[in-house]
Amino acid sequence: MSKLQIQAYQTEVEKIIQYGGSRKETTIRVAFQKLLENYCENKNFILIPELDYRTKHNTTVYPDGTIKDALRLPWGYWENQDDNLDKEIQLKFSKGYPNDNILFEDSQTAVLIQSGVEIMRVSMANADKLDKLLTQFINYQRPEIKTFRQAIEQFK
Repeated sequence: MSKLQIQAYQTEVEKIIQYGGSRKETTIRVAFQKLLENYCENKNFILIPELDYRTKHNTTVYPDGTIKDALRLPWGYWENQDDNLDKEIQLKFSKGYPNDNILFEDSQTAVLIQSGVEIMRVSMANADKLDKLLTQFINYQRPEIKTFRQAIEQFK
C-alpha cells in the first residue's frame, strides 16, 4: 500500500510540474504533505502544517509540518526545500530547528535526521528506499516513551 501511495505522490508531482511549469517549494509541497498524511494515518498521528516551535535560542520557527499524536506530543518534523538541500539543512539547524526526528526533502532527495545524526538519504524516485525512510521516520520513538516502555517491561 505504501509504495502505491509513493507512486501516486510521484505522479502528482510530475503533473503539478507539467501543468504549472514550476518546481518551487510552495507549488509542489502539498503533494508530499498528502503522502506524509497517509503514513500518519497508520499510527493515528496527524500532520499539522506551519505549527510554531519554540527553539533553544528562545526564538520561534515554523516547520512545514509537525507530526502530533492525540496527546499533542510531537513525533517528528518535516521541511520542504527548493534550494541547496545541505545548505538549507545547516541553516535550519542554526536557527534552532529540532533535530530529534526531522525529515528534509526537495522533491528529489529525502534526508532523515534522528537524534542529531543523518540516518538516511534517499532518492525520492526510488519508491522502496523512500518507503523505508518514511517508515523509519513515522515509527520514531521519543526517548522518554522508549524509557517508559522499557520500565513497564521491567516491572512485568
